[in-house]
Order: sequence, then C-alpha cells, then structure tokens
Amino acid sequence: MTGARPSASTAFVLVTLGLDALGTGLIAPIVPGLVRTLAHLPARSAAPWVGALIAAYAATQFVMAPLLAALSDRYGRRPVILLSVTGLGLDNLLLVFAPNLWWLFAGRLVAGATSANVAAATAYIADVAKPEDRSRLFGLIGATFGAGFVVGPALGGLLGAHGLRLPFLAAACLALLNALFGLFVLPESLPRERRRKVQWAHANPFGLLAVVVRDRALGRLALAWSCSWIGLGAIQSSLVLFTGSRFGWGAEFNGLLLAGVGLSQAVVEGLMLRPVVDRLGERRVAIAGYAFGAAGYATLSVAFTGWMVTPAVVLMALGGLATPSVRAMVSGRNDAEHQGEMQGVLSAVEGLTAVFAPLLTATLFYAAVSHGFPGAPFAAAALSAVAAGILLRGLR
Repeated sequence: MTGARPSASTAFVLVTLGLDALGTGLIAPIVPGLVRTLAHLPARSAAPWVGALIAAYAATQFVMAPLLAALSDRYGRRPVILLSVTGLGLDNLLLVFAPNLWWLFAGRLVAGATSANVAAATAYIADVAKPEDRSRLFGLIGATFGAGFVVGPALGGLLGAHGLRLPFLAAACLALLNALFGLFVLPESLPRERRRKVQWAHANPFGLLAVVVRDRALGRLALAWSCSWIGLGAIQSSLVLFTGSRFGWGAEFNGLLLAGVGLSQAVVEGLMLRPVVDRLGERRVAIAGYAFGAAGYATLSVAFTGWMVTPAVVLMALGGLATPSVRAMVSGRNDAEHQGEMQGVLSAVEGLTAVFAPLLTATLFYAAVSHGFPGAPFAAAALSAVAAGILLRGLR
C-alpha cells in the first residue's frame, strides 16, 4: 500500500485528526459539570479536580507520544494510528458508564494513552509532503482540529444538556467508525527501506527532551512551543468555569463558545497561514501569532461582559498562526528518516506542558475567583505568549 498519491493519503489523515478532535470536542463542555456531579462539589471547589483530570490525561500522552512516534518509525504509521483510534473508541464507550470520579480518572488515563497518536499522524504528513508544502499542510492540521472543535463542542453542549454521558457515547461511535473506515482505506506512508530500529533513548519523553537540551536553536523552538500550551491549558481547565462564574453560561452556551473558538482558528490556519508565511516567513509569522495570542488572552482575562469574549476569541484565533509555523521550523531541522523523532520531540514538550498547565491554571482560578478575578488563568496565558515571542525574536 506504500506509494499512494500524497493528496489521497494526506486527506485521509486530516480527516482522521478531524474526527479525533471532534470526539475530544464533544466532551469538552460537559467535563466540569460531570466532575461536579460525580464529586458533589460547587464550581470553585471542582476547579482543582478538573485541572487534575486534564493533567492526568496529558501525563499519559506525555509518556506514550514519543513511544508511539518511535514505533511508527519502526513498524509504519498505519498500524499505530489505527490501533490508537480503536483504543480511544473503546475507552469512551467505557466512560459512558463511569459511576464515580475515580472511574472517570482511570478512563481519561487510558484515553490519553490511546490518543497520543498526533506525532505519528504528523509524521505521516511529513512523509508524503514536499518540504515547501509542510507549513501549509501543518496549517491544515490546525484547521482540521479547529473544524473538529467547531462541531464537537456545539454538539457536545446540546447532547450534554440532555445527559452528561451522551457525548461519551457519541465520541465512542465516531472513533470506532473512523477506525473501521481506516482499516480499509488508510495506506502506509513509510517504505520499509526507510524504517529504523526503535532507539529506546528516544522512545521515552525524557530521552527526547535531552535532544532539546543539546540543540540550542531547537531548545528555543521547544520552549516557544511549550508556551503555546499554557493557553490551551487555561481554555481546557478554566473557560467553562470562568464563563459560568462571570456570565452564568451553561453547557449549551459554552459548547457554542468553544465551537466559535474552533471555527475562528480553522479560518485563520486554513485560509490565512500559507499567504502570510509566503510573504513574511515562518519565524516572523510565529512571533506575530504569539503577539496576537497574548492580546487575546489578556482581553479575555478582564472581560466583564459577554460581548468582550468576541474580540478575545478573534485575537486568540490569530494567535493560532504561531503553532504550525513553529512545527514547520522544527520539521525543517532534520531529514526524512527522523521526522517521527522530531514530531515526537514536540509531542514530548507539549505533553510535559499539558501536565502542568491545567494544574497551574485551575489553581489560579481556584485562588483568584474568591477575590473577584476569575480571569487569572488567561492572564498567565498572555504572559506565556509574550515569553514565546521573545524566545523566537532571539532565534537566528
């Protein structure tokens, strides 16, 4: 099956990532409410548990992502992607019946392990893409995730209004149908002659982080990449709690809000990225993206009425120009045989940040909401985006 047309294989991987994002988006609006229901807690007291739940999911991704990337370099991208998607579907099916908070934690640990396939999927894109097309295709990955988060949260909010378990059932069905579809149509992208033995030093996240330490320029890119995920941690752990506390919004309205975030990001990364990168270059676009992101998070942090969320979302969407640009810069630092490793490096950095970011931002929400500043997590995200821009300005 190796050697299929790049356009067909790329399209399928993008659809796969989009359906994964759709499944994740389905449960995003209802996780805080489900935690509050299972633990019998008010919103303020539930915040640390929500952060811990997101951190547990991220911790298993941190451990598993480089391993899956290394296995994809050895055995091919196809089996890794299909097995992980199947496992995610089965896990979501079990979460439909979660009777308590600990079952929910166990399920999200398994989900984190089985959904750690982004490095393998992005390596698939790198396998079939020409070097000059990588920025555009990595931008399409972001746009695809954004599209998944348009439909997913909106549908999840609507389903969650009728039952907090329904989004898990929908996510399970989508993942399993996607795995079945992929079984028949997903071609392999990595020829046998380009496969290499698993280097166990690089198959664990800390081994990959050592690569970052040895390469100063890669280290700057990795730190900038890490800063990107502080903002995502704030959105995941605190946005629903913030809007509920400040504006009284429920699951249905928050689902539409998260859908708006995804739609705006999809538009920016899908339509704007390529012409802007062609004109300004990846580094300048990444710096500008972080500047827009900082402005967006800062606006959200001080929002005192619902209309202020709209300009914040637009600015945060423009901030999405940074992540595919940084990913393309990292991809360009190595040859074709090491794309899995390079994407594994990003996944390791992302995973480590994703463990601590929701804990940090949820704790900030817990500490600051009683003092009248529930937007504290987004102020922290704004500072991290400023730091990322400073890092990239010093990169040559």
